[in-house]
Amino acid sequence: MAKKRGQNEGTIYKRKDGTWAAQVSIQGRRLTGYAKTQSEARAWLRKTLNQVDSGITFLGAQMELGKYLEQWLITVKTSVRPKTYDQYKQIVTNHIVPILGRIKLKDVRPDHVQSLYNTKLKSGTSNRTVRMIHAVLHVALNQALQMGIISRNPSDAVIKPKLIKKEMKTLTDTQVQTLLLAVRGTRYEALYLLAVTTGLREGELLGLKWSDLDWITRNLSIQRQLQRLSGQGMVFSEPKSASGRRVIALGSATIEKLREHYKHQQLERLAAGERWIENDLIFPTIIGTPNEGSNLIRNFKSLLRASNLPIIRFHDLRHTAATLMLQQGIHPKVVQERLGHSQISLTLDTYSHVLPNMQEEAAEKIDELIIPVALRLR
Repeated sequence: MAKKRGQNEGTIYKRKDGTWAAQVSIQGRRLTGYAKTQSEARAWLRKTLNQVDSGITFLGAQMELGKYLEQWLITVKTSVRPKTYDQYKQIVTNHIVPILGRIKLKDVRPDHVQSLYNTKLKSGTSNRTVRMIHAVLHVALNQALQMGIISRNPSDAVIKPKLIKKEMKTLTDTQVQTLLLAVRGTRYEALYLLAVTTGLREGELLGLKWSDLDWITRNLSIQRQLQRLSGQGMVFSEPKSASGRRVIALGSATIEKLREHYKHQQLERLAAGERWIENDLIFPTIIGTPNEGSNLIRNFKSLLRASNLPIIRFHDLRHTAATLMLQQGIHPKVVQERLGHSQISLTLDTYSHVLPNMQEEAAEKIDELIIPVALRLR
């Protein structure tokens, strides 16, 4: 027989099989919890009533975290870039759901989330990936909080691992010259030259079209990037950010190299004949189709080994370009615009390793400018 309680206090009763049940009314609907003992049922009742008082909804009380994240991914898909959505989905599917997916959304506690992070770190998952897990879970749970499905965001109370900054690897100006000499005469020569003079990302380079290049003004417009998305293959997408859509001035030597590249591409078009698929790409495959980033990376690694150069990532050519520009005294604001950074602070923080040398040079120059000659001679 049910033991009745006052209004909003819920009900506890013993079932025929000897177990116990507790019931709470949420938004006019009945929520039931089951327990082996009366004390466990009371504990469930107290916890649920507290959640009701905090504003939890019936949906939040019923839904498992995995199901919620599945629906959240559908909702967020239209508001983020395709590559970002792919990353969200991978994080949810591979990292969060296998460990926390079966827990009711309302029952997810900070210690659950902290345990997830700790488990991942112990299994060898990098700090950076665990921080990404935290970012995705935090955003998803914040949405549930704003919708009134849960009363608090449990990921607010956890400690996320520190971001360990890896030492940046770049090539020196001499090493860049060695790389360019090694690639001379190949179909990737103009691409590598653009990479080290502009700092363009891999996807931005492979997404360039001839229509983006103004031969007269020597300006190159960055309009898109080429990426591989799961289930879709190679696709063109928007630049990484609003500031990623930019115009970059090219030097006369780079323009001349692009002219040579254009002539070589016309020969490839003739050789391909009917196999050629026109996409207007500056750096396509030998039949005109979008080029896989993996092909470029294999070529790059092979070049480095053959030239006895440090083995670095292709993305490090972007860091190399930025470092060389700053070392040549190019204003950080110009470097920021060429790289497509949203704020100059990002550029300065990322390439702070270059600044000490610039500080020394600045000290000497200001001395020469303002100290009288007679004092300098003493």
